[in-house]
Amino acid sequence: MLTLIGLAIVVVIVALLLSEKVSPVISMVLVPLAGALIAGFSTSEITGFYRHGISSVVQVVTMFIFAILFFGVMNDVGLFDPLIRAMVHITRGNVIAVAVGTVLISAIAQLDGAGASTFLLVVPPLLPLYQRLKMSPYLLFLLLAASAGVVNMLPWGGPVGRVATVLEMDAVALWRELVVVQGLGLALLLVLSVFLGLREQRRIRMLAHSAEPAAPETLSTGTDATRIQGLAAALQPHATAEQAIQDAAARAADEARGQLLRPKLRWVNALVFLLTLAVLVMGLFPPGYTFMIALCVALVINYPQPKVQIQRINAHAGGAIMMASIILAAGTFLGILKESGMLNSIARALVDVLPAVLLPYMHLVIGAIGIPLELVLSTDAYYFALFPVVEQITSQTGVPSTSAAYAMITGSIVGTFVSPFSPALWMGLGLAKLSMGQHIRYSFFWIWGLSLSLLASTWCIGII
Repeated sequence: MLTLIGLAIVVVIVALLLSEKVSPVISMVLVPLAGALIAGFSTSEITGFYRHGISSVVQVVTMFIFAILFFGVMNDVGLFDPLIRAMVHITRGNVIAVAVGTVLISAIAQLDGAGASTFLLVVPPLLPLYQRLKMSPYLLFLLLAASAGVVNMLPWGGPVGRVATVLEMDAVALWRELVVVQGLGLALLLVLSVFLGLREQRRIRMLAHSAEPAAPETLSTGTDATRIQGLAAALQPHATAEQAIQDAAARAADEARGQLLRPKLRWVNALVFLLTLAVLVMGLFPPGYTFMIALCVALVINYPQPKVQIQRINAHAGGAIMMASIILAAGTFLGILKESGMLNSIARALVDVLPAVLLPYMHLVIGAIGIPLELVLSTDAYYFALFPVVEQITSQTGVPSTSAAYAMITGSIVGTFVSPFSPALWMGLGLAKLSMGQHIRYSFFWIWGLSLSLLASTWCIGII
């Protein structure tokens, strides 16, 4: 019963996220609540699930709110403008070069193993560049998610540590074989980025071509031409007035933007930004507290007037609160599924339904469907609930435990940030004001294809 209800909850929520029929908050609050009530849990038990779920994400929510405000202020003061101009100059508007650069920048940013800081570091400076070149922001998230997933095989990245815990072995020892896998993954991803860059370049050219006005020679002649000219003359005053309004609005926006810029403080702001990242990487303070301090310092330096400080906070608070509410809703969703035992039940049921002939190859089967499983299982459920069962079964057929580990890690880790279970992904999408459902639709099959290619390559060289 728990398996069926848990699967129903996950399937309905994923379907609602993909269809965008309701907001994520509504789907992740009401659907798990209905499932828990149907499963027979009392209100006091559901309250316990809720409290556990909220406590598991409260630090992420705190970091998210103040990170959004901090990066909003950094964007206001123009900190990222020189970087954008430099990248445009280096790439000379080359879409392919931008796509390849996104992979390299994302891989470097993920070296600390923290997905949240990766999105915070990559999205704010690169998103305006994508917008300026008319590239799809979802391509940015596809390349960022895949790159961060490959690099996330580091011992301190999370999944390897979880598997090492299950196998009771050193995480670094388990990771050494995965260094080659990471190299293969980045090589495949660079090839994919070139292909997707070419595809994006063609799309942009087609859009530009379709937006071109019709050539004069294609217009009708004679009476039709006269009528067209008369109509154009009649509409000209209205078009001119509308264009004047648009120009005035653009000038007002530029003036407002210019008043916020602090070019004389650029190096000071850059130092604040770098110190903030350094504190995050070194772990001197919790991330939420770090961004609280950084926001306060940035506001005092750039906008010493209290009234302006409040205006800057209000300007960016809407998006931060909206995404914080989504993360809190996701916390209740995960709390109900995990604490009720539904996630563990789902993991065991997935193994039980497979035929006996597949038992020696179960690690490969689970690895091959690792990306789809990212949509229905959290990272903890995959590695702490599903992996121990798979490892136990395959080891009885002579498969080394490390081989099962490598197959399941390789098969799923590239999809870490295409899963609605990832708070860091929600945060990144909130930074860009993008949709989770659209991101999954855009990225899912490309990332699954990359995962399968990497799994096959790993098998060919004998690591699995």
